[in-house]
Amino acid sequence: MSTTALIGSTGLVGSNILTTLLASSTCATVQTISRRAPKSTGTKLQAILEPDTSLWTERLKTLSPTPATVFSALGTTRAAAGGTANQWKIDHDLNVELAREAKAQGVKTFVFISSTGTRGMIGGMAPYSRMKQGVEDTVRDLDFDHAVILRPGLILGEREEAKPLGGLLNPAVHGIGRVFGMWAQDILGQDAEVIARAAVHAAKLVDEGKAPSKYWVIEAADIVRLGRTEWKD
Repeated sequence: MSTTALIGSTGLVGSNILTTLLASSTCATVQTISRRAPKSTGTKLQAILEPDTSLWTERLKTLSPTPATVFSALGTTRAAAGGTANQWKIDHDLNVELAREAKAQGVKTFVFISSTGTRGMIGGMAPYSRMKQGVEDTVRDLDFDHAVILRPGLILGEREEAKPLGGLLNPAVHGIGRVFGMWAQDILGQDAEVIARAAVHAAKLVDEGKAPSKYWVIEAADIVRLGRTEWKD
């Protein structure tokens, strides 16, 4: 994990992944591709600013040295994208293109932040779930040396652009945690920092040869375990 690349570095989970990577002693260089500058800075960071997302795949080709690990926390909302069709172009199409290019460039490990319920009998039919399913399937079929899929529940934390109902759901879930205990909160949602740490911890375990499988799906309970219970700064 000495050289990593991160797509989606300015979002809620992505910005926490970036902070975690920059603070990690095992990570020498962090390369990012984003429309605007990440908030975190540091000597390890090599940030590429590209307002046109259609050029991100080309920018991925130019990364030098080629990253061993690529994280994608890329995603948007239907409201921010201006409809489901435009959201699909980012959440599905762009993620798929970037994963394919990462494989073509020789990236060894690909880590993708997906979502819980994407394979559910009912929830799995929703457009949002089908976007995530398509990316997950592509990452699996590309046959990276290792692929890690994280499926968090409700992502807790303060966003620059609030999601619909986010202002109500976040305090509600945190309130459940205060009343009934963290176990109750963890069933419903995970803090963005915990998700980010779980992603970095998982990539580190891959590097150490400790991943349980070549294609590793990490559900909410293991996100909490990796990102909070077993996390060591």
